[in-house]
Parts: sequence; structure tokens; C-alpha cells
Amino acid sequence: MVCCTIICMRILAMIPARMGSKRIVRKNVRYMAGQPLISYAMSLAAQSKAFDQIWVNSEEPVFGEIGKQFGIRYHARPAELANDIATNREFTYEFLKQHDCDFLVMVNSTSPVLRVQTIMHFVNFVKRDEYDTVLSVVSERAETFFKEQPLNFSLGEKRPSQALEPTQKVVWALTAWRRSTFLKLQESGECPVFGGRLSTFEIPKDEACDLDTEEDWRIAEGILLSRQRPFPQKYFESIQL
Repeated sequence: MVCCTIICMRILAMIPARMGSKRIVRKNVRYMAGQPLISYAMSLAAQSKAFDQIWVNSEEPVFGEIGKQFGIRYHARPAELANDIATNREFTYEFLKQHDCDFLVMVNSTSPVLRVQTIMHFVNFVKRDEYDTVLSVVSERAETFFKEQPLNFSLGEKRPSQALEPTQKVVWALTAWRRSTFLKLQESGECPVFGGRLSTFEIPKDEACDLDTEEDWRIAEGILLSRQRPFPQKYFESIQL
């Protein structure tokens, strides 16, 4: 049996939010299945009780007002980090410079279909203190190409999908960074987003819907509505004449 030690450490959650999204206009304050999109990430992070503090990181104070009902603090992002070309690398660095912690977990506001238990399991994985960066991923057992070349299968045979090596896609629903490593790499001109000892953490596929398009929005809203009103399983039975 492998024993994994969970170390006591200070872990903050950061929920990034902008008002000026372009592909889905003002998506963070748009209602999805009955409530503003941003409120899902806030509620899930608060319910998990996995963090020492939870912050919403935004240039827009309205997100601070929404966060108050969940006990979430507001970090005022500088205006120059609130435009379309600002990266998570830049605003995360600015945040970490002002807030002391061992690890920062970014809870993406555009992943409303996460479950509380998944956040708790993710944070417990981070607390093992074995990695500097942890990325949430989904696994796919399917024939996968990259630049028209097969990645995980041979063109010479058709194998059952369960026999394929799974590929992993980063979904950014949850991301964890060790503060000291992130700051060191950023200040030395290296990319801290994938820095240091890196690991992946698999999450269920129905919790990995990111919101980039209206199609993504409809899928995520459908998942949430189905959880609110689950349909009983029924099966077709042939009619005997």
C-alpha cells in the first residue's frame, strides 16, 4: 500500500473574471440555468472549504459585490491587465506578488459544471507537495492525430478503443501553482505556467466544459439543467403483437 502524506500548507483560490469578454459578451454576469455564471465558481470554491482564502481577481468591482455573499474577497486587477492581450501568466504574477501562500489554485469561472468533490480531491492532490504545477485534464481513448500523423494508434490496424493509450487534454478548470516556483520563473524570464515539477489531474468529462463559444454555453447549461432535474432511465421495449 502506498501512503501519501498530506502536508499542512496555506492554499489560496483565485477566480479570474473580466467584464470585457468578446466571444461570449459579458459572459461572467450572464445568467446560466438561473444564476450569473461567475456565481458557480464562487459557490463551488466556498462549499469545498479547501482554501484559506478565496479571491476574485478582476478589474470590475461588481464581481467583488457578487463575491460578498459567498465570503469571497476582491482583488482589484490593474487596468493594463484587463484587456484582451493580457495573459493569465501576467495577472497571476501580479496577484502572487501581493498575496503570500504556498500554493495558488486558479478556479476558472468558465467551468461552471465542476463539482465540489472534484475541487476537494484536486486540492488534496496538491497538498501531497510533490509538484510545482498541477493541470486539470480529461482523458480520451480515441484515435488521435496531430498534423495528420497518428499519436496513439497505428494506421496498420484497427484496435478496440479500450486498448488505446489515452491522450490527455488540458482544460484549465483547475490549475495549481507553487508560489515560490511561479515567481522565480516569471522573474527570470521563463514561462511559469508549466514550470517546475509538473503533473496532471484527471477530472470527469462532464465537468470539463470550458466556455469559449455559444455552443459551449448551450452544452454547459444543458448539463446543469439535467443535474437540477434528472431524467429517469428508460429503455425501449419491443411490442409483441
